[in-house]
Amino acid sequence: MAILGRLKEMLDQNGIAYTHHVHPTAYTAREVAQLEHLPQHRFAKAVVFWGDEGYAMAVLPADYVIDLQELRAALGLKRARLATEKELAELFPDCELGAMPPLGNLYKMPTYVESSLAEEEWIAFNAGTHQDVVYVRFEDFKRLTKPLIVHFARLAAA
Repeated sequence: MAILGRLKEMLDQNGIAYTHHVHPTAYTAREVAQLEHLPQHRFAKAVVFWGDEGYAMAVLPADYVIDLQELRAALGLKRARLATEKELAELFPDCELGAMPPLGNLYKMPTYVESSLAEEEWIAFNAGTHQDVVYVRFEDFKRLTKPLIVHFARLAAA
């Protein structure tokens, strides 16, 4: 996929150290964390939503679920809904469905990070396919994406 090259180029141009791993196909963030042998809380998943001002990206740990009511309150939105699969395919044509990297700025959309993820020293995330993962320090991720860090998710049921 073209996004992996674009992502690596962006990281290189910004002087961000990263590691790229390839693993067997996995479709959920929890499965990827398991295959990568890392705590689910360190795997960042991207959830795209549509709100008052258009599409945006919410980034949260694999072991969390988004709380739309909390998201609306935290961002002062009147409405917010999750993007549909059709919308995701249109928004991320260079990614496999559901494997977009959590860098909204690559797609000209604002990025919001769940506050609990910001406590991690380093994170991993999908790099456009269901096999590619990139690891970076959270501080570098923050410098690159310039997200708003807010609380909008809760720990998922086991």
